[in-house]
Amino acid sequence: MARDLEVAIIFADVVGSTQLYDKYGDTRASATVAACLDVMKDATHQYNGTVIKTIGDEVMSTFESVDEAMGAAVMMQSRISAQSRKDAGIPVSIRIGCHFGPVVQEQNDIFGAAVHTANRMTSQAKSRQIVISGETVKHMSPDLRKQARQIDVATVRGRVDEVALWELLWNPEEATSMLPTIGWEDKEKRASKMLITFRDNVVEVSEKRKGINIGRADDNDVVIKGNLISRIHAKVEMRRGKFVLIDQSTNGTFLQDMDGKETFVRRDMTELSDEGTIGLGRAEAPGASLAIHYKAIE
Repeated sequence: MARDLEVAIIFADVVGSTQLYDKYGDTRASATVAACLDVMKDATHQYNGTVIKTIGDEVMSTFESVDEAMGAAVMMQSRISAQSRKDAGIPVSIRIGCHFGPVVQEQNDIFGAAVHTANRMTSQAKSRQIVISGETVKHMSPDLRKQARQIDVATVRGRVDEVALWELLWNPEEATSMLPTIGWEDKEKRASKMLITFRDNVVEVSEKRKGINIGRADDNDVVIKGNLISRIHAKVEMRRGKFVLIDQSTNGTFLQDMDGKETFVRRDMTELSDEGTIGLGRAEAPGASLAIHYKAIE
């Protein structure tokens, strides 16, 4: 029977396990990975967590509280780091990601968007790092929150908004120095929205709608027909308060700002600011029949 829960979800995996097998052989690498998995599972149990599953070189666990999850994560990192130093044979490290949110539990597994977010935190983590979401930080005790710092923001599959990335400093001596005054959420933005206009069609890119597609296929947000235009030719997205054009076409995208400066983009991206003209597959003069107009609005 399915149950709705709110839990802290941890993914912990061995960094570079494929290289371990290539370098040290199946027997030694397998024993090293197994020892790491044992540490991960034991730390989970010691902090009242539940091991949901083991996936290759990765363990997925849940905890009722964020503080318990962080306690287990710190134990995992500390023990495996110490174990690696003592073992003169194979150096090994792990990375950990965590997110607190609602899940659906069915039998011995869990499902939901929170699971994907937790997994995304792990993919953002580096060796010997514990990366957590901003939502997770909100559920920490005040003392534990002092050990966390925001390091970045990231997009997550299935979510239109960006997720704040935080790091738990489990070993402060090794933490890279970072100024505490960096304001990820409050940094100045040049514009709050961008209007993309083609003939009578006006599409807005903003916090409410962070991306649009442009091309000749009928399911694009802005549809333009032409023999030089790809089915999905380009995208315009809002990222961290800036607007970018991402070309995905065969023939590229031509930009011209109000000062007449021209930019060509092909299978790459560039920032859009202020006002100008977009041409798909060829340069378009302002007001031309296939010209797209863009304008940033404060």
